[in-house]
Amino acid sequence: MICFFVFQMGEMGDPVQLKDEGNKHFQAGEIDKAIESYTKALKVCKDKKVQAVIFRNRSACFLKKENYTSAASDASKAIDVDAADIKALYRRCQALEKLGKLDMAFKDVQRCAALEPKNKTFLETLRRLGAEIQQKLKTSFSTDSRVQNMFDILFSEEEDKEKKEKAANNLIVLAREDAGAERIFQNNGVALLMQLIETGKAEMILAAIRTLSGMCTGHRARATAIIHMVRIEKLCSIMAMDHEEIALATCNLFQCIYESLSGADNRVYGKEEALVLGKIYYYYYYYFIYLFFYFYCMVCTRVILRIHLPSRVAKIRDRVPLLGLKKILKVCGQVPELPDQLPMTENTQLIASVLLNKLYDDLRCDPERDNYRDVCDEYIKGKFDPNDMDKNIHAINALSGLLQGPFDVGNALVGRQGVMEMMVALCSSEREVDQLVAIEAIIHASTKMSRASFIISNGVSLLKDIYKKTKNEKIKIRALVGLCKLGSAGGDDYSMRQFAEGSTEKLAKQCRKWLCNPTLDVRTRKWAIEGLAYLTSDADVKDDFVEDEPAMRAMFELAKVRQAKTIRGQILKKEIIPEMVQLAKFSKQHVPEQHPKDKKDFIDSRVKKLLKAGVTSALAVMVKADSSILTDQTKEMLARVFLALSEDPKDRGTIVAHGGGKALIPLAVEGTDAGKIKACHALARIAAISNPDIAFPGERVYEVVRPLVSLLNTERDGTQNFDALRSLTNLAAKSDKLRLKIMKEKALPEIENYMFEEHEQIRQAATECMCNLVCCKEVQERYMEDGNDKLKLLVLLCSEEDDKLQIAAAGALAMLTAAQKKLCVKMTKVTVQWLEILQRLCLHDNPQVQHRGMVIIFNMLEADEELAKKLIESELLEILSYVAKQEDNPKRQDAIDAARACVSRAMDLGLIKPFTQ
Repeated sequence: MICFFVFQMGEMGDPVQLKDEGNKHFQAGEIDKAIESYTKALKVCKDKKVQAVIFRNRSACFLKKENYTSAASDASKAIDVDAADIKALYRRCQALEKLGKLDMAFKDVQRCAALEPKNKTFLETLRRLGAEIQQKLKTSFSTDSRVQNMFDILFSEEEDKEKKEKAANNLIVLAREDAGAERIFQNNGVALLMQLIETGKAEMILAAIRTLSGMCTGHRARATAIIHMVRIEKLCSIMAMDHEEIALATCNLFQCIYESLSGADNRVYGKEEALVLGKIYYYYYYYFIYLFFYFYCMVCTRVILRIHLPSRVAKIRDRVPLLGLKKILKVCGQVPELPDQLPMTENTQLIASVLLNKLYDDLRCDPERDNYRDVCDEYIKGKFDPNDMDKNIHAINALSGLLQGPFDVGNALVGRQGVMEMMVALCSSEREVDQLVAIEAIIHASTKMSRASFIISNGVSLLKDIYKKTKNEKIKIRALVGLCKLGSAGGDDYSMRQFAEGSTEKLAKQCRKWLCNPTLDVRTRKWAIEGLAYLTSDADVKDDFVEDEPAMRAMFELAKVRQAKTIRGQILKKEIIPEMVQLAKFSKQHVPEQHPKDKKDFIDSRVKKLLKAGVTSALAVMVKADSSILTDQTKEMLARVFLALSEDPKDRGTIVAHGGGKALIPLAVEGTDAGKIKACHALARIAAISNPDIAFPGERVYEVVRPLVSLLNTERDGTQNFDALRSLTNLAAKSDKLRLKIMKEKALPEIENYMFEEHEQIRQAATECMCNLVCCKEVQERYMEDGNDKLKLLVLLCSEEDDKLQIAAAGALAMLTAAQKKLCVKMTKVTVQWLEILQRLCLHDNPQVQHRGMVIIFNMLEADEELAKKLIESELLEILSYVAKQEDNPKRQDAIDAARACVSRAMDLGLIKPFTQ
């Protein structure tokens, strides 16, 4: 065996000799023979350095043969041995360039140029590759290319699921930008999105619908084109799919189309002007009618029933009669336990009630409201039939829907003769379905005190009897909730308890028991929350509940479930206006008596326990919920809870950590006026002391500015003004971009007005905010304008007795005079007291005030020689000399150093001379 090996070696020859042969063949242009010689040499060569040379040479051969993959591979093997092999590096660069790997080729030639900086070939290649890479990046990241890439991935059969999901999400994000939406539209995007829908895959359909929504938002032309190309009937069939997310996404698409055509969306998109209903051509008006009647026809079809209708589509009622009202009432009256009922989702009836409420709220005059009430009255009365119990419970169920929607309409109908009696009679029926419907109606009807009194006297014994005897869990929990609501009819008025001492606590204990039972279905446990929502107006129940941590956690977990009912309890507190109490006493009206456990100490304790149990996370999830159930009133309630939770500064970090900061932003811009103010105030409290990068990560921080500025209003109270100013101060310290955003929101005049405020804390907060804002060049330019007293105000504020106010005002002056030298001279003209005020700053007991005064003096010495001379000729020189001669002191070192800098500057100007001379 050994002899054979030696024989083979001898036959193959010396590796160096083979290498030289290869070189000769290469020089003669015999590339194939050269490759053969180099390959043989590599087989017998053991020296790594020689191997590296052979690989480098063979790489040159492969370049000639245009075999760029092999050329790059051989060059890499040579570089592995010698990283500074410049020939191998350049050959690999050439091969990689041909393979299209420009970034890798650029790195190789960059190393070559570093080794030989004067080599013109390397420098030219470096310049050329750099230009090619820039062009390639421009092409790769162009919108057209991104759009095409997304669609290629989505239609590919080979790409994995994760890549397709990422591509779908990118397409949705791209469609939300005007440029991206336009490129998708121009590149046959609508047809491609329709192909995605035709795949029948839920994730593809969802991505396509959401992308279409982005394309329609705020753009009339695209919205019109999409209606033409996609067809409304096709979109309606998609909305009727048995997939909740797709149904909601399609609903949102319809709403985007409607808002784009009608101008109902008041937000600014920078896109073309939307179409206004009063000024549209009949051609466009046709789409509104078409949309409305398509929804109208879908409402009571047996194919599918999903009242996921766009909320603002209700506004079309000013163009068409209320033909759909009876159909919506029919939906509200459906009793799933009876045969031949319309198919519905769990939340259909509740959403139908919300739609009824939106329709009623949009009515503009009394005749329209009368017409609405007449239609409802006629429908309910038409369903009452003494010989048909199914019709009766349908009527009562429809009435329940009205009581959950336009309550005034439902309440008026409940007052009709025989209606309340019918509810009570149904409670005593032997049929469980009758009891179920009647109890729910009683719960919804007993909101008004007059109704509750009637039911307490006529129906409490029936509810108790049902609760004790029934074995049906659905009826049992509803009966319990009915008792809870009646027990809380007096609200938090301690003097108007409806039940005996301890009864409400027993009811609440039972509700908590149901709530914590994981074996019960979610809907039943939600009813337990409903019961607690009524009972927690009692302070004893509140205290018991916050002590039951498992119950609180169970409630918060349920609140995180999609479309869960809102936590409506009054666990925290109810606002009491002292003036209203005095007015009630003066007019000899009943004054509610406060429960001893509703005092501040108890409320603070409850807040701590709620936060510990995770209330913020639950509230944040509820805010994010894409649900029609989250009405403006619910948003207001959430804002009130957030405001109460954020009262103690120590708790605000916990709120931020659980997503409370981000959740407050949508509450501050949508909902009732009162709710938005409460949310803005809670937002201000958080923004005042939190790190903006943590509380509002990314671009969210810019969304916070407008809600905060809205609190700078004379109609807001002093606390709201103060917290808003403090929060803007914190944001203004973060970046120049945020300072510009504050300016664009026109906050500067308001902040300046508050600098004149008599209230010391507000004046101080406004001055501190201005101190941070003057870092911005645009703000500095306002101080340089002629004909205003802005600079004078700052100088005068420096003479106030409040140290904190002086620190802020002097700090602002120090930054202004450092940035704009002209202001140093201007400052001497705004008031005759300027020099006296500066001297006081430089002699101040507070080191921070003194330091700022010294900095102002230094800035003035540097700004103008005449001004410097005037300062040195005054008593200020004695003050500067005194401070500069002091021994080093850590507490006052900044002021001492600044004084020494002033003296040094005066010597440089020749205004004073060293003592030795």
